[in-house]
Amino acid sequence: MTLMLLDSASLWYRAYYGMPDTLLAPDGTPIHAVRGFIDMSARLIGIYKPDRIVACLDGDWRPTWRVELFPDYKANRLEEEGDEEEEPETLTPQIPILLDLLDLFGIPVVGVDDFEADDVMATYAEVEKGPIRIVTGDRDLFQMVDDKRDIKVVYLAKGVSAHDLVDLKYVSDKYQIPGERYALFAMFRGDPSDGLPGVRGIGEKGAALIASNFANVDEAIAAAHAGHESLSASLAKKIIAGVDYLKIAPTVVQVARNVTLPKIDLAMPKAPADLSAIYQFKERYGLGASVDRLISALGW
Repeated sequence: MTLMLLDSASLWYRAYYGMPDTLLAPDGTPIHAVRGFIDMSARLIGIYKPDRIVACLDGDWRPTWRVELFPDYKANRLEEEGDEEEEPETLTPQIPILLDLLDLFGIPVVGVDDFEADDVMATYAEVEKGPIRIVTGDRDLFQMVDDKRDIKVVYLAKGVSAHDLVDLKYVSDKYQIPGERYALFAMFRGDPSDGLPGVRGIGEKGAALIASNFANVDEAIAAAHAGHESLSASLAKKIIAGVDYLKIAPTVVQVARNVTLPKIDLAMPKAPADLSAIYQFKERYGLGASVDRLISALGW
């Protein structure tokens, strides 16, 4: 009874850079990101055999409520002019093709205005029954891991073939922290990919020490003021100096778990009586065996 949540942008970027760009549709349109996305999805469906699936999208990759709190949030990804995320020129035309193909297969696609895909996935993980597998190449979702509810992250940093299935022990072993405190660890360490600086002067080791000794930001700040024995004078000073950032960090860093989600059927799609529309789409864009693999993975 597994729910599989796909971090769509994470998958299509990985596919875009991981597949040869010589894969073209008959009209010359690049389709390597589409084929890679479908290939990865088919393999993961085959491995985890979900009975529910959602492809999650950014309704807004820089939600206003995060940017209002921290104006530099993901500002490192902005184009020099304008307010759009830099996206490879040959990826842009592939995304509508991919979304049309997912629609033809009946795979639900969900994005919610002013929320990121991470927030959508986190909310589904919060409200749906487990087991839940969150498929992403992004560490942010490590904060959702929950062994009791069987929520794990299918972490694709090393690709599908060598992916890690992240549980609390994985987080604990990798970062030397209690597994459920990844978000707290990330608040202090920061995340350059999101333009989040963390607390100035506190790196991964310092953040791990803090997360190992305190359950939340308020406890860490109080300990710094009190000269807690687990904190060196230097580390305590850095925490106190970073109080202004730490006031907003929990809201900016933690995923939202209360997004208003559409009422849709998440069940794995049933085979249509006629696959001709899918086969026509396959021929139109030269999607070859990728479409066949997804058909097979779905058991059609």
